[in-house]
Amino acid sequence: MTIGAPAALRQPPGAGEVAGRLAKLIGCSRGVLGTSTLHLFLDLFTILSKDPVAIFVDDGIYPIARWGVEQAAARGTPVKFFRHRDPTDLQRLLQRSIGNGRRPVVVSDGFCPGCGRVAPIYEYLKSIRRFGGQLILDDTQALGVLGQKPTPAGPYGIGGGGSLQWSGVRGADIVVVNSLAKAFGVPVAVLAGGRGLVKRFEQESSTRIHCSPPSVAAIQAAQQAIEINGQEGDMLRQRLMRLVSRFRRRLESKGLKVAGTLFPVQGLAPIPGLDVYEVYERLLELKVRTILKRSHLGPGAQLALIITTDHSPRQIDKTTAILSSTVRSVMNR
Repeated sequence: MTIGAPAALRQPPGAGEVAGRLAKLIGCSRGVLGTSTLHLFLDLFTILSKDPVAIFVDDGIYPIARWGVEQAAARGTPVKFFRHRDPTDLQRLLQRSIGNGRRPVVVSDGFCPGCGRVAPIYEYLKSIRRFGGQLILDDTQALGVLGQKPTPAGPYGIGGGGSLQWSGVRGADIVVVNSLAKAFGVPVAVLAGGRGLVKRFEQESSTRIHCSPPSVAAIQAAQQAIEINGQEGDMLRQRLMRLVSRFRRRLESKGLKVAGTLFPVQGLAPIPGLDVYEVYERLLELKVRTILKRSHLGPGAQLALIITTDHSPRQIDKTTAILSSTVRSVMNR
């Protein structure tokens, strides 16, 4: 299960091969595995804080990446936030704030399940590259779901490489950090980017010295997930898209609107006066497990469901019926 040595001294069997295959899938030159995205982000921002940089953060960023940014801020690195998914606001901040020899490091999620949008990566890069900066993406949500060449008939695209592949952009100035624990179902993470940055990360990472590396079992599971993705991934994504489309159609036929896009995290659109906390509790009593998450569509929490390829059309139909009747019951009490 473990090798009894830190990754800085000895890589677990298969780690280099898996990291390389994931980097290629994501659209980067080189990769390195980590136990979690928290390990990778803490190290990455600690390393970047040694350089004359200023960090610009999407204000809707997922908490794990934000914790890494806070590590850099504690070391004196300037940090500013721009409006969620707003390249114009980012450009304004860059023009006003960059100076004194600092280069910008921009941090964003690749895909936001809260608003159902892929980050405007191309627009971000146009501004970043004017100042010789760098883009860091937390693309955990998109890996294994989104991929190259999306079409109206296949909005997820093909390959499952994530937001970079979906957006059709590449570059040594892009760093992607992913957990495989979502679509690939594996408790391991990868940092992918240009060869120079990844090599520097391997040399200066503290967690590769002081923390255990990913287990051999997790690395073998990642290898298996990559194989399944290559052999059956696009077929599974088509099945997933059909299930999500069915969920949205059934719910909308019952008078409820669904926020976002065809991404498998489906959020109920805000309903004025609806107590989503009570809906959540009632659904739990009925054995329907939902999640409450922060919404970018308005104040308060948003009720959401996660659809997977393990679900059946019958389960989708039953869930939408229970959800709609529960919402009506709470609204009419």
